[in-house]
Amino acid sequence: METVRSSILCQLLAPLWRQLCAWYEGSLLAVVIRGIADLIVRWCTGSVIIQFIIRDGVLDKAWKDSLLCRGLTFLINIPTKILHAIYKKFEAAFEGSFFAQLAFSVVENTPVFISWFMLAILVIPFESWNNAYSLLVYGGGLVLAIFSGMRRKDWGLDIASLGPWLVAFGAAVVLAWPLSAYPDASFRFLKYYGAAILCVIVIVSTVQRREHLMRLLGFSSMGLAVMSLYGFYQRIMGVEVNASYVDMTQSLNKYMPGRVDAFFDNPNTFAQVLLMLIPLAVALMLGSKGWFGRFLGFGSAGLGCVAMIMTYSRASWLGLAFAAAVFVLLWNRKIIPAAIFVVCAAIPFLPETVFNRILSIFNFSDSSTSSRFPLYAAAGEFLTMRPILGAGLGADAVRSAISDLNLFHGHDKFVHCHNMYLQVWCETGLLGIVTFLGGMLWTVKKGVKAVAKVTCDAQVRMAIIGGTSAILGCLLCGMADYLWNYPRVMLIFWFVCAIVLAGVRLAGREETNTPA
Repeated sequence: METVRSSILCQLLAPLWRQLCAWYEGSLLAVVIRGIADLIVRWCTGSVIIQFIIRDGVLDKAWKDSLLCRGLTFLINIPTKILHAIYKKFEAAFEGSFFAQLAFSVVENTPVFISWFMLAILVIPFESWNNAYSLLVYGGGLVLAIFSGMRRKDWGLDIASLGPWLVAFGAAVVLAWPLSAYPDASFRFLKYYGAAILCVIVIVSTVQRREHLMRLLGFSSMGLAVMSLYGFYQRIMGVEVNASYVDMTQSLNKYMPGRVDAFFDNPNTFAQVLLMLIPLAVALMLGSKGWFGRFLGFGSAGLGCVAMIMTYSRASWLGLAFAAAVFVLLWNRKIIPAAIFVVCAAIPFLPETVFNRILSIFNFSDSSTSSRFPLYAAAGEFLTMRPILGAGLGADAVRSAISDLNLFHGHDKFVHCHNMYLQVWCETGLLGIVTFLGGMLWTVKKGVKAVAKVTCDAQVRMAIIGGTSAILGCLLCGMADYLWNYPRVMLIFWFVCAIVLAGVRLAGREETNTPA
């Protein structure tokens, strides 16, 4: 930090920055923005939303001590208990074996391997990607996690920290396969959801220290930097305009360039991944104690933001803007006025194509906007016919049901609902959508409560803030798109959720001084 302060650039810019700050502090604009911010804070303090976040629900209080939670925890940890019994019986042999000690050192650092696995998952090109990789990675991660408790009596896979809603959503996903109207089609998607479920269980259970959490942020930021740089490479080499992504008949889109997609085949999908990872990179930058982590977080977040612009994905832009607002609110609400000022000042400097793309959100004659309404209508009509069970797990089952019932009357083919909530409901039925929404609210609520406590470690706090803001940005983006259309993106979404839950678990341990 001292090097930065003494640099020529800093010495040149510092007086200008102090002058701008002095001008702003005494300006009418600052008074107005502070007044608005104070009104919002006072309104929020007594609002229903804040009261919902603060209070502990009946289900929340009863969950960890419930018979269901204890029973599931016991069942999932039977293999570890057996391994521990074997270890105790032959403890002297294990402790005297070099290879056994080497194996213990490997399995007891499962988050290290998960970090490398996630980096690989993020940067494998689309044409080389196989969705089986996710299941193999986290199936292997589960094996490592089970063996990591072999010589630790009190260690086990943690179901309680997932909460009742996410456990119920996992059950709804599993049930949606046998109850599917198209079980063969649904079975393939069960494997994808299975990888996501394992991802959450493994990360939440094995992240024992804040260093583990920061390592996961660091490797995800490396992946973000690599995919963003590849997006730049695509822009430099030239990307052909795809008429299925941009309505070139509209005057606003006249000079729209081709949209980059990096390793994800689809620019909207690439933008969704950026939306999930950019807040984690910012969290790494603000939470790191060393210069390398700060530099990596800053660089990858900056590269990701520029790449996000080049995707021209409107729903993800809105999601990232909302995620940024949530991040600032949870991190330091005192800078909200300055953040609003910076955003407003930046609008005139937006490239014309970006500004026109934003305006096209409100242009319902744009085919990329108007084409969604027949999708919503078809999904809504289907849900009036089969609201409880849905069509079955996976986009293929929903697509087949819509086709067989002849419910879609748009110009293009029905691929998915283009709405996360409609798609989840159509796939997993009423139980699925209710538990999914409950799980997301529960996770966000736990994250917000954890960062509000003064006992929360600074690095853990930043990780939770990054993950929570990313989730909320995705939930907003999900109103206009289906983020899980690509199983790899589904896995990344649940990876972010696991970061939040693991952080909340660590924060709880620090508060009670419970050893890891």
